Amino acid sequence: MKNNGIFETNVIMNFLEEINRRRTFGIVSHPDAGKTTLTEKLLLFGGAIQEAGAVKSQKIKKSATSDFMEIEKQRGISVSTSVLAFNYRDIKINILDTPGHKDFAEDTYRTLTAVDSVIVVIDVAKGVEEQTEKLVEVCKMRKIPIIVFINKLDREGKDGFDLLDEVEKKLNFKVCPLSFPIGMGYDFQGVYNLWEKNIMLFKEENKQKISESIKINNIDDPIVKELVGENAANKLVEEIEIINEVYPNFSEEDYLNCKQQPVFFGSALNNFGVKELLDCFISVAPPPTRKNSDERIVEPNENKFTGFIFKIHANMDPKHRDRLAFIKIVSGRFKRNTPYLHVRSNKKFKFSSPNAFFAEKKEIVNESFPGDIVGVHDSGNFKIGDSFSEGEKIIFKGIPSFSPEHFRYINNLDPMKSKQLAKGIDQLMDEGVAQLFILEMNGRKIIGTVGALQFEVIQYRLEHEYGAKCSYENLNIHKACWIETESNKSVEFLDFKKLKYKFLAKDKSGELVFLADSSFTLEMTKQKYPSLKFHNKSEF
Repeated sequence: MKNNGIFETNVIMNFLEEINRRRTFGIVSHPDAGKTTLTEKLLLFGGAIQEAGAVKSQKIKKSATSDFMEIEKQRGISVSTSVLAFNYRDIKINILDTPGHKDFAEDTYRTLTAVDSVIVVIDVAKGVEEQTEKLVEVCKMRKIPIIVFINKLDREGKDGFDLLDEVEKKLNFKVCPLSFPIGMGYDFQGVYNLWEKNIMLFKEENKQKISESIKINNIDDPIVKELVGENAANKLVEEIEIINEVYPNFSEEDYLNCKQQPVFFGSALNNFGVKELLDCFISVAPPPTRKNSDERIVEPNENKFTGFIFKIHANMDPKHRDRLAFIKIVSGRFKRNTPYLHVRSNKKFKFSSPNAFFAEKKEIVNESFPGDIVGVHDSGNFKIGDSFSEGEKIIFKGIPSFSPEHFRYINNLDPMKSKQLAKGIDQLMDEGVAQLFILEMNGRKIIGTVGALQFEVIQYRLEHEYGAKCSYENLNIHKACWIETESNKSVEFLDFKKLKYKFLAKDKSGELVFLADSSFTLEMTKQKYPSLKFHNKSEF
């Protein structure tokens, strides 16, 4: 019995070690800030890839490792969140590379439910842009710790201190610079790392290889002048003095509580400042954190497995019509071939080939731990937001569908392919790329998206993945609102249904939605029916 006790203690210790060595984070930014390039370089430092592909270079016919959908390769933008995992200095890192384009923001919002921390990428020339502000708001709402990476230092851009001020003002951050550039643009010579007290010199020919850093214990060391020249060295000494006087010292507690945001400077395309970012990240970023459910708070170190689907992706491999559901593991161990309860359907499923990811490359895993992302094959049973457990009826909070901003009727261009079109629409809606509304009046299908570019993506994928052709018809809708009523039989609700019959639809889950044609109509309807609640998102 004594040996049994030791074995159990070892199992628990190993389990806790596995949790503590995991870091699951998202990379977010405005389009073109260099987010996908940064992801590539993190993989390069992690030894997960040997050579980086220029993301949008047409000369090198190579796409970024994390962009695997055909339309992404053609346009050079990320339209879907990629999941990538690698080991670095015995830390298991799970990166979720999100779309930056605002038309695909909903995928990013949902991904932020599955991360424990975030790296925000900012372009040195453009500074803080609109989409960055929106995404940071979501991070703050979810209390996600943030590290800032100011990118593209080898290009002409704003002054380092001006950028720090802009980040503080526009994003309402309390910044703490942990590295600072030596020169900018044409004068760029390297980065001084305040975190590790060393200088990293920039060698332009070194784009695909990892640069060496030079350790210096004191910024006044004469070697600094030898390395960067007297003027640049004197300026750097002044700048570091200003940083030490003006900005707070780094506090891990404040960072984890979202009260302080560390800032790193670098050039992802040139592998510059990425290692410093990664080294700091693995030592300060949080391991898997607790998650709220309807019933209670779930801690990662609980024995029993729980998890939720934050993303569904059809046809990751066009050769095999497969559909993968991405499960974020919240607690316990997820084991292959073990039956788990799918809470919504109250059925048990077991997964014979759960996958871990390296962009589109997948490998089967026997066991996964809290913080990990596992892809499981789905034949159409699962939806975004679904929870799994070992029997507990648990529903995790915070995976809403937002009210779309663009609406169009979808028409079938080939009556012989009606089944393929229906299946395609069904699966793409389950993925969360857009929302489907079916009019009560005549059963016509309406697609609602956050951004207009989504319509192109849907059309392209329906044709290339399902063999179905569609066209769109414009439709004047201002807002889709989910209706909440205390009673389906109340006089007010029945009157509303009768009067607004033409504007009522059901969403994919069968919930009633009011499609208001203008903000005026919506306001007047709210005033006329005060007992009804009109929600801008489906989760209320």
